[in-house]
Amino acid sequence: MTTTTPAAEVDVPKLGELLVRNAKSDRDRTAAQALAEEETLLAHDGVRTALVVKQDGRMTAVWDRLMGRLYTLSLDDQQRAFLGLVLSMVGIGHVSLTAVESLDERRLLILQRAILRLAGNDQATVGARR
Repeated sequence: MTTTTPAAEVDVPKLGELLVRNAKSDRDRTAAQALAEEETLLAHDGVRTALVVKQDGRMTAVWDRLMGRLYTLSLDDQQRAFLGLVLSMVGIGHVSLTAVESLDERRLLILQRAILRLAGNDQATVGARR
């Protein structure tokens, strides 16, 4: 059985941890980790309603549901760009890498770490050049 999560019951950090833990693949786990780190998107009621379902007693992300609602969620340009790039990590949607131009430094660093995880190299340092 699949049900959506009621907005009033959501603890965003805990939800992020659950989505990461219950991810079905490395791509799903990396995308869920990026959303958990970013936090504001999981706090958005529309994003949670579109993304998060309870299946077999476990909270999980259904990425294609979110893609279908991406442009109806009242997100700002940065949030939409970040979310589009995260969806690209799981193979949904076609977002140009030029979308990073819309991101603030915090979201850009989150995506950089996610890309390194996808590449299997979470040892590389992400930070400012000197």
